[in-house]
Amino acid sequence: MRISNLWMLDVINVADGRRLGNIVDLDIDMDTGQINALVLSGATSGFSWFGRREDIVVPWSHVVKIGVDVILVDMVRLARQDRDYP
Repeated sequence: MRISNLWMLDVINVADGRRLGNIVDLDIDMDTGQINALVLSGATSGFSWFGRREDIVVPWSHVVKIGVDVILVDMVRLARQDRDYP
């Protein structure tokens, strides 16, 4: 798979089944060439200019599976945080 194909895939949190967004950037170790983390666009609420949240950083160790349509990640902390703060 090419990196350019990753941009089109939805990222799904297996901890709660929620769609987290799409990849907008990668954190890559320039010495080893390994991916450290996926950077997802922050979700918007209300008007997109005023309601933008911070980007979501998913450590590579939390990636469960990369499929043809989606990327599955395990972000339990993120799922718990959203249950506590609607």
